[in-house]
Amino acid sequence: MIQLFAFYLFAAIMLVAASLTILSRNPVHSVLWLIVAFFNAAGLMVLLGAEFIAMLLVIVYVGAVAVLFLFVVMMLDIDFAELRAGFIRNFPLGILLAAVLAGELLLGLGAVGKGGIALGTPDGSAAVPADISNIQAIGQLLYTKYLFLFEAAGIILLVAMVGAIVLTHRKRPGVRGQNVPRQNARRPEEATVNMQPEVGKGVQL
Repeated sequence: MIQLFAFYLFAAIMLVAASLTILSRNPVHSVLWLIVAFFNAAGLMVLLGAEFIAMLLVIVYVGAVAVLFLFVVMMLDIDFAELRAGFIRNFPLGILLAAVLAGELLLGLGAVGKGGIALGTPDGSAAVPADISNIQAIGQLLYTKYLFLFEAAGIILLVAMVGAIVLTHRKRPGVRGQNVPRQNARRPEEATVNMQPEVGKGVQL
């Protein structure tokens, strides 16, 4: 009973949060509602037994992507009048895309009622043992069968991150850059000293 109640609670809150993400006039509020939707989607994944996907939703999407969106939106000087004008100008295209997506959903619901697609008979090699969790099974696959692919994906992401930093790095006048040789040559006596001033005498600068 508690599982059914949790499912409907998470699903209802996620639908409301997703709707408010689209309908909110303030972009900051939209991002905050998006974070709420991600959290409730993670709760649904936990109910389905997909703890790894729930953890990815919280750590990657909420902890990185959504927070990045929030800080970018808060730091940008957004002209809300121009934003509303662009919304009205692109409204017919949005209606067209919504109609296409609604048609795909109806097509999918109709296809479900006709039966599943025969994709072959499973041989049982991908079955998860009953004594390990979902996260342990994914870890065993990543670090055994797909180890080299996993390492290659990590190298590609590292190169992409370094490339993005190199492409966006610009030297600007008046901005002090990092002096690596000076930092490496710093002596201990030049570092910050932990002072213990007496009560009421303050700190000597």
